[in-house]
Amino acid sequence: MSFFSPFADLVDGLGDVLEPVAGTASTAAAIVLFTAFVRLLVLPLSRAAARGQKARTRLAPQVAALRKKYKKNPERLRKATLELYAAEKVSPFSGILPSLCQLPAFFLMYHLFASAEIGGAPNTLLGHSLFAAPLGDRWKDALADGGVFGAHGQVYLVLFAVVVAVAGYNYRRTKRQLAGAAAAAGPGGEAEALPGMGAMNKIAPLMSFMTLFTVGFVPLAAGLYVVTTTLWTAVERTLLHREEPAAVPAAA
Repeated sequence: MSFFSPFADLVDGLGDVLEPVAGTASTAAAIVLFTAFVRLLVLPLSRAAARGQKARTRLAPQVAALRKKYKKNPERLRKATLELYAAEKVSPFSGILPSLCQLPAFFLMYHLFASAEIGGAPNTLLGHSLFAAPLGDRWKDALADGGVFGAHGQVYLVLFAVVVAVAGYNYRRTKRQLAGAAAAAGPGGEAEALPGMGAMNKIAPLMSFMTLFTVGFVPLAAGLYVVTTTLWTAVERTLLHREEPAAVPAAA
């Protein structure tokens, strides 16, 4: 028995349980349920990340004051900023922990539906599908089987539409958050206080659109995991940040 065999049995068993309700899409429904379970496990980290974001917004005026005080000493500025965060028990990079902790689950789902064999036995999971699309196939297979608007391709069109809608929502929301943080911190803000923050702030609003490439190139089962967790993230962040305080402009 390989390391992946128990997980394959788990997904297969969940599919059998859901078959009376989901029919031929029962294994796909099992993947959605598995994703929800993973997200529930990561929820404490997501809540901690939300608290960290609120704390960083609250500390932005103090960061701006440090930047003014040490504007001629960048290294001292970075040290003082990190000391401030440490004293307040705030990590400037806490927001990435929920995503990092999900990577093992994503690669697990990828392996389960990208391998012809699991534990030396034929991979029976590859025989399942989401409507007309086999869960082990990729978008290129859909294009070869009827094209973009074929029965196989239409499944991907729905997934792509969901990804674009969620990515657009996340893009607007992230831009608003970064604008609020910049207003609170003053010109430069955290981008000058912490190495790499400026580049991260420029890339962050666009990250959601990268999901399109992931869904297009991985097996459909892994793509379904990505779409589900992306949608979950959008809802979760909306709820966790709904009481986030408005930015307070830093003193000139």
